[in-house]
Amino acid sequence: MNIGIYIYDEAEVLDFSGPFEVFSTAKRLAGNDWNIFFVAQNDALVNARGNFLVNPHYSFADHPPIDLLIVVGGVHTFELEKPAVIDWIRRVSAQASQVASVCTGAFLLAQAGVLTDHPVTTHWEDIADLKARFPQLDVKQKCRWVVADERITTSGGISAGIDMSLYLVSKLASLALAEQTAHQMEYDWNKTQP
Repeated sequence: MNIGIYIYDEAEVLDFSGPFEVFSTAKRLAGNDWNIFFVAQNDALVNARGNFLVNPHYSFADHPPIDLLIVVGGVHTFELEKPAVIDWIRRVSAQASQVASVCTGAFLLAQAGVLTDHPVTTHWEDIADLKARFPQLDVKQKCRWVVADERITTSGGISAGIDMSLYLVSKLASLALAEQTAHQMEYDWNKTQP
């Protein structure tokens, strides 16, 4: 399984590093063949929040097929205005068996038409903006993650992406592996859903 995490300049660090840690820890514990990687628009260093520099594994031009796409949040407003980014998210989401967002990554999925009238969530600070920009969405508050349908999941802000990723491990592998992963990470998994 190929797990691709989309990153970009001013992406929130824990939005992408949290899920990366969850899936890579689950891979190590289970000894499975999951391939976890970062994808950026171009083959260049990404300057995430706080001047955290990340070298993506792949660009839009050379990544392998993606089974699980995770779109992270951060300063997403510039990404919303990039036709190449929105088109890539649309195309990859159509081919992936699972699609997820962390924090304001939900805005990018909605802009790409991946989220239409689905139940979704995002960072508490961005709830009103998500409702205003995409009024057809059923935006949920005060929840760590929301399952939109059998293949789309969105999470609240920043650390909520870890909870959602553990949920996805339980869905893609087993609840036992998700719980073992949380224990290995010394993380108190919040399983709360609406």
